[in-house]
Amino acid sequence: MKSVFAFETPGEGTAYETTAKRLMMRLGSYEVFLRNAFGLTEVPKAVVWTSGDLARDVFGNVPIPAYTREDLIFMCPDQEEWKQIMFEQMDGVDLPEVRSFYESVGEAQLLDILAHELTHHLDLFPDDFEDERTDAIWFEEGMCFYLPRRHLLGDPYFKEVTATERTLYHELKNRYGKHPLDDFGAASYEGTLPSIMFDYWRSFLAVSELVERENGSAHAVFRKYNNWHEEGRELPLTEYFEIEI
Repeated sequence: MKSVFAFETPGEGTAYETTAKRLMMRLGSYEVFLRNAFGLTEVPKAVVWTSGDLARDVFGNVPIPAYTREDLIFMCPDQEEWKQIMFEQMDGVDLPEVRSFYESVGEAQLLDILAHELTHHLDLFPDDFEDERTDAIWFEEGMCFYLPRRHLLGDPYFKEVTATERTLYHELKNRYGKHPLDDFGAASYEGTLPSIMFDYWRSFLAVSELVERENGSAHAVFRKYNNWHEEGRELPLTEYFEIEI
């Protein structure tokens, strides 16, 4: 994959070149892992590094400045911008341990987000990028967080981010957790940032629980997921997996 810098003013991207190079090196090792362990065959042509504003309002129309398309990943490399996004998702609740995590996590969070976007390209997810995905998006989103957190970012990070997102989930579930997880879809992005992020947290927590049930085998979870797909998706996926969150 190539790195492409797309900023409004000349030289604006220079400040992020070293960060992008480090992230791409780590992403390359994760790509090899996905090819060997999960059958990744095709990857995007490039990562487009850009500002949060351009990612949200010019290249896309989404509230979060990182997303993937069939041939490109768009990613904001500004750690301070991501830190403010993470603070905003706390929705005004005073959570010192959560704030401390996001203040100190640094570049690992950028790698978490970037690797999440690459994981969407696994063939194990049967939906194509151009498909209108209206059901079970939670499984893909949750697994795209689980795999890099477990296999790239290391056990300490995995434990910390799991504890952080579990805290956020429990603190905000009375505000944003009244709809079924299976309803997570395109309409979710019309809400506030905390309401959007809430579904990402519980998607990750749900997938983590499913993998734990299979003694740590994400492959076993994928097999059940693909059986559900091949059987015609007759049940909501949470009901098929018998999981409530």
